[in-house]
Amino acid sequence: MGDLLLVRHGETEWSLSGQHTSWTDLPLTEHGEEQAKSLAPLLTGRTYARALASPLGRAIRTAELAGLSGLVTDPDLHEWDYGGYEGITTADIHTTRPGWDLWTDGVPPGPEGHPGESPAQIGARADRVLARVDTALAEGAGDVVLVAHAHFLRVLTARRLGLAPAEGRLFQLATGTVSRLSTEHGRPVIAEWNRRA
Repeated sequence: MGDLLLVRHGETEWSLSGQHTSWTDLPLTEHGEEQAKSLAPLLTGRTYARALASPLGRAIRTAELAGLSGLVTDPDLHEWDYGGYEGITTADIHTTRPGWDLWTDGVPPGPEGHPGESPAQIGARADRVLARVDTALAEGAGDVVLVAHAHFLRVLTARRLGLAPAEGRLFQLATGTVSRLSTEHGRPVIAEWNRRA
């Protein structure tokens, strides 16, 4: 059985500034493009049963620059909908909501079409992705790679390890990194985390 590789997209202006970025489709910075290119040695030489990416440009561009081919976009890999907190930093939120925590307090509704999501809703999306991952891994044709976003991939990791979605808070995930989830004695484990070339 293959491994599950998680790729967080390269740096954007908002990931650099700490602004919550879900549907705002910012391009990679020049440094973000270099981060993406540097991932190629970590991803080449493997056989992929499936390569999936968020439909957002920053994820697709990261995959392209990292040399992944045969990529299929999957809307379930979209970043957490931050609702009314899109584009706002945690520090700014704390000026009006001291002690606010995304993982426990959620987000207010945003503009039309962006009601915000709870950890449970993200967990449900992650579970759907993991069901597709398991099918691909069971076929025995290689690894599966997902190119997506920090908060979503953190929730997906929690779910893969049998934890509640909000426990994704335990897994800090840097831009332009590869992490690998594997198994040991039949149980899911983190084999590598936040790896850079």
